[in-house]
Amino acid sequence: MQLPGRLRMTTLGDLLGTLHRADATGALELAEDRGRVHRVHLAGGRIAAVEFDGAAATLGEILRAEGSVDEDTLRRSLLRAMASRRLHGEVLVCDFKQAAAVVDAALRRQMTVRLQRIEQLVDAQVLFRVTVRLPRGALMEAPLAAKDFLPGRRRARARVAGPRSDAFTPAAPPASAREAYDPHRSSAWRVLGVAPGADATEIKRAYRRLARSCHPDLHPEATDLERRALSERFSVVTEAYRTLVA
Repeated sequence: MQLPGRLRMTTLGDLLGTLHRADATGALELAEDRGRVHRVHLAGGRIAAVEFDGAAATLGEILRAEGSVDEDTLRRSLLRAMASRRLHGEVLVCDFKQAAAVVDAALRRQMTVRLQRIEQLVDAQVLFRVTVRLPRGALMEAPLAAKDFLPGRRRARARVAGPRSDAFTPAAPPASAREAYDPHRSSAWRVLGVAPGADATEIKRAYRRLARSCHPDLHPEATDLERRALSERFSVVTEAYRTLVA
């Protein structure tokens, strides 16, 4: 099995189709020049997990949008998951007695949303690794089948009209050296969930949104353990904000 070295030479749909036909087990890794790395984990050609390095819908946001779980349960279960360092879906099912089928369906929709975000990439280095560890919560028992992730995907990326009819759409320009090689700033972008190079207004908006969700004083009903987890998260978010606005 041989994959193109750059995403601009193919499409996510073509890559996933090739891996499905090969019954591949491992991680399709797409590394952007600006430092972000996205992974699609496969087991026997089926998708077990999707990691998107950036802002994407959380499980709670998906359940909230669907009206599947009430707001109070979502808030309390998220606090407990943060405090106990457990998966939010696990806490919803085991501690708050939410239907496993509802949570599982939301997790699958979350994976589909992340695939859609990855599909929007213009270019990235393409790698396939068989030794990457699966993330927590990977759907090993019932991964996404081909019918769940292949139909509707773009195939054979459109070519650019011009003197050379075989020229592909050019890759996005790489980020500045400071963004590409400064690990502290790269981590800060990921913490705030904004793209490298975002302006001050977008950074401030992301910080305020995260601060509202994890500031201990805004969760007076939280237990001592939950407040410690919130404080730790708030410190990480605040440090990321200071790194980017300094």
